[in-house]
Amino acid sequence: MRSDFQKMREKFTLISHPLCPFVQRVAIVLHEKNIAFERVTIDLQNKPDWFISISPAGKVPLLKVCDTEGAESVLFESIAICEYLEDLEPQPALHPRDAISRAQNRAWIEFSSGALADTWRLLNPADHEIAISSATALRKKLEQLEDVASGGPYFSGNFFSMVDAAVAPIFRYFDITEVERAYPVFSGLQRITKWRNALAQRPSVLGAVSSDYADRFRKHLENQTAVWLEPG
Repeated sequence: MRSDFQKMREKFTLISHPLCPFVQRVAIVLHEKNIAFERVTIDLQNKPDWFISISPAGKVPLLKVCDTEGAESVLFESIAICEYLEDLEPQPALHPRDAISRAQNRAWIEFSSGALADTWRLLNPADHEIAISSATALRKKLEQLEDVASGGPYFSGNFFSMVDAAVAPIFRYFDITEVERAYPVFSGLQRITKWRNALAQRPSVLGAVSSDYADRFRKHLENQTAVWLEPG
């Protein structure tokens, strides 16, 4: 386990975009680990040269890690960053202790990325057919999660895990929009609903976005003219 002195040696900077769900995953883990960090927000439509030079995929999040001697490392891909933070600060643990459960959780994290993609297509569809197919695909994944979720409050019971950090940004979308009126993908899923409500109250989840996140995201949807926003 790292000492307090060791933890103070690094400086962490999270390069982000206000609406990116993958940034939220990293921010949640940083908060859970009680790791202080600075957040730098960029415009992905007008990427600064310094960002392009350090981001292999041209995407956020990035995590810059600087030690007191000035050595700097840049990490990319949200789950790789989260796994680094788990290795760096073992407590509180966000993975189960046994190898089988850890592997299973990592698989469900990957699974959740597919659910996130379905959610994004549902929220930002080009037409109603895409919205319907995305809602159908998402509903199927939610039903699969319903079968394996613990029943609350979190994916693995009382233990808040990396799966929770990965899934929380998905649930947040439905908490701040009215898309469920058109596509009730959570209907009848009692375990998922309990899980969703618990995550909505978790301090690390609340702190992963800015106070104006909901307004920003709704404005984004209006600009995209999402079909489910149309009257009638």
